[in-house]
Amino acid sequence: MDLRVTIVQTFLHWEKIAENLKHFDSLLHDVSETDLIVLPEMFTTGFSMNTKDFAEDMNGSAVQWMKQKAASKKAVITGSVMIREGEKTYNRLLWVSPDGAVQHYDKRHLFRMGNEHEHYAAGSAKIFPEVKGWKICPLICYDLRFPVWARNQMPHYDVLVYVANWPEARRHPWKTLLTARAIENQSYVIGVNRIGTDAREIAHAGDSCVCDPAGHWISNTVPYKESVETILLSRKELDQFREKFPVLLDGDSFHLA
Repeated sequence: MDLRVTIVQTFLHWEKIAENLKHFDSLLHDVSETDLIVLPEMFTTGFSMNTKDFAEDMNGSAVQWMKQKAASKKAVITGSVMIREGEKTYNRLLWVSPDGAVQHYDKRHLFRMGNEHEHYAAGSAKIFPEVKGWKICPLICYDLRFPVWARNQMPHYDVLVYVANWPEARRHPWKTLLTARAIENQSYVIGVNRIGTDAREIAHAGDSCVCDPAGHWISNTVPYKESVETILLSRKELDQFREKFPVLLDGDSFHLA
């Protein structure tokens, strides 16, 4: 069965949770006939280190909004927000299903050049949720630079997702690494990045995309432009490609410490 994925590329209101949720309400108003909606990293605040004032718990407004949106759109919705648990705060990707079930992935690789490691705790485990029989591996931004963490091992995933606040200054690595992850893992790759300049004067070009397993960009989202695009992922084409050129069968088996 094919999978419909909606990618949302937009600017973010800096540290304004309510305004961002209202903005995403508007962006998603006309979205229908989709299975998965992907929002950027830290979509309620931007890439802020101000965890003291803006971190929420798992009953906060972001989680409640995602539950409502998933139910109303009859689709899974995902994106990351800052979440506090006890004494720790995580850059947490939330995976929210239409029935209200919530899974989460805490960002493993924290961006030390932005001092993220001083404000957030690192995660240690991936999740592999399924949508319509498709196995998904969702990760966050800086994780893209670490291919071992994303390596497709048995049982293989079908779609690799990155949500991001990736700066314009490093557009070339973003586009190159997304393409590489698709080719080496023989999977579809989704990269959703924000646009606009944040409060730290860091610009973002977007370059959100969907890559097919051969590394071709099959989406039409335009850099620097706000957009909502829905792309159909073909199960038949994925299976035929893997059968014709079965690279994954020769992959190395390993465990990360």
